[in-house]
Amino acid sequence: MANRRATPRLAVWKFASCDGCQLTLLDCEDEFLGLAGAVEIAYFPEATRGQLRGRYDLSLVEGSITTPHDAERIREVRRRSAHLVTIGACATAGGIQGLRNFADVREYAAVVYARPDYIATLATSTPIADHVSVDFELRGCPIAKHQLLEVITAFLAGRRPVTPAHSVCLDCKLRGNVCVMVAHGTPCLGPVTHAGCGALCPAYHRGCYGCYGPQETPNTVSLDPALEALGMDARDRRRVYRTFNAGAPAFREESDRHDP
Repeated sequence: MANRRATPRLAVWKFASCDGCQLTLLDCEDEFLGLAGAVEIAYFPEATRGQLRGRYDLSLVEGSITTPHDAERIREVRRRSAHLVTIGACATAGGIQGLRNFADVREYAAVVYARPDYIATLATSTPIADHVSVDFELRGCPIAKHQLLEVITAFLAGRRPVTPAHSVCLDCKLRGNVCVMVAHGTPCLGPVTHAGCGALCPAYHRGCYGCYGPQETPNTVSLDPALEALGMDARDRRRVYRTFNAGAPAFREESDRHDP
C-alpha cells in the first residue's frame, strides 16, 4: 500500500512588529476554517498554544530583525522551513521601526529607558531577506487578506503566487476613483506604490501613503516634480517616503535624495 501524503505543516512566526499581519490571517474567518482543513497548523502562538516541533512545509514570517537574538532565531526558522514567506512591511522592508536606520538608536534608548545598558538591540531594523533566503515577499501594512490566501494556496499547490505588479493608480481606474492629484491637488504616492489595498485611501479622497511599498519599477524621480508642484518642499518629500516602507530600496534612495 502506498504511503499517504502527510498534511502540509504551516508555521507563523513573529519578530519585531505589531501583529497586524497575523491578525489578517485570523480575520480570514470562514476561509481560515477551510484552510485549517488543508494544512496542519504546527506553530501559531497568536491562534493556539499548541506547538509541533520539527520541520515545516511553509513558514509565514511577520516582523523585522532588531535584536541579536532575532538575528539568530530567523536562521533557525529558515533551517526548519521548506518554504519561507515574509508578510508585511516590517518583514519585507524593516517597517516603521526602520526609522532608527536614519538616526542613532543609542540616543533613542537613552531618552526612553532609565537603564539603556539593559537593552540589547541592533543599530538597524532590517527585513528578513537581509538575513536569510526568502521564497516570496508579500507586502502591505497590513497585508491584504485575499493576497495572503493566494500565497498560501499557491504554495500548497506547488506554484508561484500571483499578486499584482502594477501601481495603485491602476486600481483607482478599476474602481472608478477620480485622481486626487489631478482633481483635488492632493499629494499621492499611488503612482509608485504596489497595488493590493484596492486603492482604499484615494477612494476616500486621501492621497496614497505607500503602505504596500514600491511597485516593481517605481519612477519616483518623475513623481518628485509633481509632488513639489502640489506644495511639498524637500523636507516633506523626504518624510513621505520614510514611513512604513522606509527601508525599501526605491523609497530609501528617493528619500536620501532630499537629505539636507
